Amino acid sequence: MKGGTVQIAWHGSEPILSLDFHSISGLLATAGADHDIKLWSVQQKENAGPTVKFVADLSYHSKAVNVLRFSPSGQLLASGGDGGEILIWRQAESVEDQPIWKVLRTLVMHQRDVLDLAWSPDSASLMSGSVDNQCIIWKVSSGQAWQILNEHLHYVQGVAWDPAGQFVVSLSADRTCRIYSSQVIPTSRGTGKGFFVCQHVLAKTDVSCLKLNAKTHQDSSIMKAVPSKHHLFHDETLPSFFRRPAWSPDASFLVVPSGIHRPFLEAAPSNISYIMSRDDLSRPAIHLPGPSKPVVAVRFCPLIFSLHPTVPQEIQNNPVDPSFSLPYRLVFAVATLDSLFIYDTQHSSPIVVCAGLHYAAITDIAWSADGQYVGVSSRDGYCSLLAFSDAELGVQMPSNEIPPHIASYLPEALLAKAKMTASEIAVTSEDVQLNFPDKDTSVTLCPRPLKHRRITPSAVTVDSPPSQLKLHHPTPCAAASDPPASPVEFQCIIPAGGTVDRSSSPSAAELHHTILNPC
Repeated sequence: MKGGTVQIAWHGSEPILSLDFHSISGLLATAGADHDIKLWSVQQKENAGPTVKFVADLSYHSKAVNVLRFSPSGQLLASGGDGGEILIWRQAESVEDQPIWKVLRTLVMHQRDVLDLAWSPDSASLMSGSVDNQCIIWKVSSGQAWQILNEHLHYVQGVAWDPAGQFVVSLSADRTCRIYSSQVIPTSRGTGKGFFVCQHVLAKTDVSCLKLNAKTHQDSSIMKAVPSKHHLFHDETLPSFFRRPAWSPDASFLVVPSGIHRPFLEAAPSNISYIMSRDDLSRPAIHLPGPSKPVVAVRFCPLIFSLHPTVPQEIQNNPVDPSFSLPYRLVFAVATLDSLFIYDTQHSSPIVVCAGLHYAAITDIAWSADGQYVGVSSRDGYCSLLAFSDAELGVQMPSNEIPPHIASYLPEALLAKAKMTASEIAVTSEDVQLNFPDKDTSVTLCPRPLKHRRITPSAVTVDSPPSQLKLHHPTPCAAASDPPASPVEFQCIIPAGGTVDRSSSPSAAELHHTILNPC
C-alpha cells in the first residue's frame, strides 16, 4: 500500500467537505467551501503514491457544498449545500473525452444547510438530512418530496439507505439514531403507498452506577450497583458537522459512528462505533472501540472478498474475529477526526491504521469501485489517498460464488455496468401527494449489547437453513491504540508481521507496507 496527503490546491485554501468516486469512470469528485465541485482523475506511477489530475469544474452552487454522492447506476450525481440547495446532475455525452455533467433539476424544500445524502439502490430516490432537523425522501424523476421525516430535535448530520431498500437511517445531534422501515400505508382510495415508518430509536442504554448501600452506610467499602441510563451518542458539542453512517454492501449490518460508551456511570466515556445486525436493529450487536477522538464517518469497500486461510502467526498477531460468521470478507473504513482505520470482518483488530494525515478534522471517506483506492477529505483543504496493489486487501470473490441473495444487493456497477433507463430520470407529470402516516413512535431505551451475538448472512437470506439463522457467541472487537495527534507526517500502525518503509521527507510521505497476508 502506498499513499499520503496529495498536496495540491484542491479547492484553493477552502475546506473540502465531501468526496466520492464515480463507479464507472473512476473519477474522483470533491466538494468544497468554495461553492464548486471538482472532478479529478486518479493516477499512480510505479513505485509512487497516487496523484490526481484536474478534469472538470462543476459550478452552480451559490454556497458551500457539504456533500456529494454518485448514484449507484453512475448516471446521476447529487450534491447538497448550505441554504438547503440540492442539485441533481446528469452525465451528458463527453466532448473530446472530457466528461460533461449538467444540472438536471433542483430539489427545493429544505430551509437550512443540507449535511448528508443517500441514494436508494435503484437510483430512483434520494434521502437528505439537514440542519432544519428534517430528513426528506425525494423522487428524483419528478423532483418532488415524497415524504418528510421530522422527528429529530436537532441537526440531522448523517443518513444511509439500506442496499436492500427496506430501511433508511438518520443520525442526529439530538443524540438519537432513527431507523425507518418501508411499509405500505393504505390510502382513502383503497390503494397502498410506500412510506417509511420509524421502527427503532436508539437513544440510551443501561449502565451500572455504584452507590453506597443504605443499610450499611457505616462501611463505605460496601457498594451496590444501581441501573442508570446513559446516552449512546455524542451531543451537539461534537466538533464536526458530519456523522455519516453506512450499510454493508451485502445489507447484513449497519455501522453507526459518533458513539460513546461507559462500562459504568463513573467511568470516563470512550469513543466507539456501533455495529447493528439486520436481524435486530433495536440495539447494537458489537461495540467497535475507537481511539481518543470521536468517529465521524464510515464507508464500505464495494467489493466482496473471499475468506483467506488463517495461519498460526496470524492467530497470535491479529486473532480471527468470531463476531462475524460470513462466508466472505467485507472491508470498511472508519474515520475519526484525525485518523483512518480499515477493518475487515475476519479479524478483531484493524488491518490498517493511518494517523497524522491532516491538521484539521476529517470530513468524509470514499472507496473506488474496484477497491484500489480509498480517499479522505479534510477541513484543512487537502485530501489523502491510499492505493492498494492487486490482492493486497484480499482476493475478490468470483461473481458465480457470491450467494444469489447477496449478489442482488451489490452495487450495479460491481456486477454489471448497468445503464439507467430513460424512464428512470424522465420528468413525469404524476401528482405526488405528501400524505404522511401519523405514528406515535416513543423513544425506546436501547439495552446493553447482548454478549452472545454474531453478524451472519441470515440478514438477507430467505431460503437459508435454520443453522444459519442463529446468532452465536461473539467476542467484542479489540480496542486499537491511540494514534499520534500531530499531523507531522503520514504514519501507519499495522499488525505485527507487516513491514513499513517511510520516506524521510514529510512532503513526500509515502507508505510501503504489507498488510496481513490475505491470500
